[in-house]
Amino acid sequence: MGYSRAVVKGGWCFVSGVTGYDYATMTMPEGIAEQARNCFATIAGVLEQAGFEMADIVRVQYTVTDAALVDAAVPVLGAVLGEIRPAATMVIAGLIRPEMLIEIEVTAFKG
Repeated sequence: MGYSRAVVKGGWCFVSGVTGYDYATMTMPEGIAEQARNCFATIAGVLEQAGFEMADIVRVQYTVTDAALVDAAVPVLGAVLGEIRPAATMVIAGLIRPEMLIEIEVTAFKG
């Protein structure tokens, strides 16, 4: 399978789905809120390396493993993207490992 964490094409940056691992320790927090924080930390770092910033995010897709977890994630999602207000989709679906509770994928644009 081919994979890139992110692909930049012109003014666009497409960031692959990011799960909640803390890559410094290679651990996964148990709660969805902390996993979401880790997702956004990874996304922010990827965007910065690509010459973008969080304010450039125009689209986000959240994949959550259980609808009952959404309320615990919303404060983190709002704190990070509430003022940016990207087009957003949330899907309830399984992820490839049982410890993964959320995956976040973004598209950023520098016009």
